[in-house]
Amino acid sequence: MSNKLKLIILFLLAAVLILLFLFIDLGSNWDYVLPRRVTKILSIALTGAVIAFSTIIFQTITNNRILTPSIIGLDSLYLLIQTFIIFIFGSGSFAVLNIYFNFFISVGLMIVFAILLYKVLFKRSQNIYFLLLIGLILGTFFESISTFMQVLIDPNEFMIIQNSMFASFNNVNTDLLLVAFIVVLIVTVYFWKFIKYLDVLSLGKEQAINLGVDYDYVVKRILIVVAILISVATALVGPITFLGLLVANVAHEFLKTYKHSYLITGSVLISVVALVGGQFIVERVFTFSTTISVIINFIGGVYFIYLLLKENKSW
Repeated sequence: MSNKLKLIILFLLAAVLILLFLFIDLGSNWDYVLPRRVTKILSIALTGAVIAFSTIIFQTITNNRILTPSIIGLDSLYLLIQTFIIFIFGSGSFAVLNIYFNFFISVGLMIVFAILLYKVLFKRSQNIYFLLLIGLILGTFFESISTFMQVLIDPNEFMIIQNSMFASFNNVNTDLLLVAFIVVLIVTVYFWKFIKYLDVLSLGKEQAINLGVDYDYVVKRILIVVAILISVATALVGPITFLGLLVANVAHEFLKTYKHSYLITGSVLISVVALVGGQFIVERVFTFSTTISVIINFIGGVYFIYLLLKENKSW
């Protein structure tokens, strides 16, 4: 079966799931229910596409299919920002109640953190694994600070922080979704001139340099693009740690190609299928008793352990 046919099958599967999600049990109040479902589907599609796209290009420049952008600590930083705001200013503050301010302050701080991390570490070391190691340490540090503040905080306000711990598509604001879409569109247009380097970068640093790629220049800008995209997705719906790992590796196994034109498209479609299917299960099977991030992280965590055991056998 050709990869083009596989992509068509994934597209049809995603379309069927979206139509089921939109129109099943619509009821007589469709004029109220349908717009809310459309907003939810748009947020799912945007988040899924951003996370899948970011993970594929991140794994390409790191040459490691087990790593995801969350390893540099952006998810932990997002939770720290939300915890800090409520810990200092309270749940009734402007920074919490105004969704636009909260969105932009979260995205802005995560992007600034990523850029500073890249600039400082790339000056000291050209080894990208050193960057990932520091990012992992900082992520653990951010989690520790967040946990410390959550222990001290008022229990009622801690319930509000809990909403930030898990991804949710139930209360995505339409205007906020539009802002996120515009930011993602601008970043994607900027990234387009670097997409031609991805197939070469997957060969490794030395081979890419030998083939004429300005490695440091390209990698720094791709990392910043990844940071912006992941920051927007996280600030929009919350952290989904293992989604990128899951869809990127499934795309590699399903398509079995090095061409990023297929891998990116396939991972985006698989991500949409996983999120729409997961949200459908959350609403229809679990009746909102859990969140989609719990399901995705459980499946992704199991798959992550499988990948580790698989790599261990190959060694």
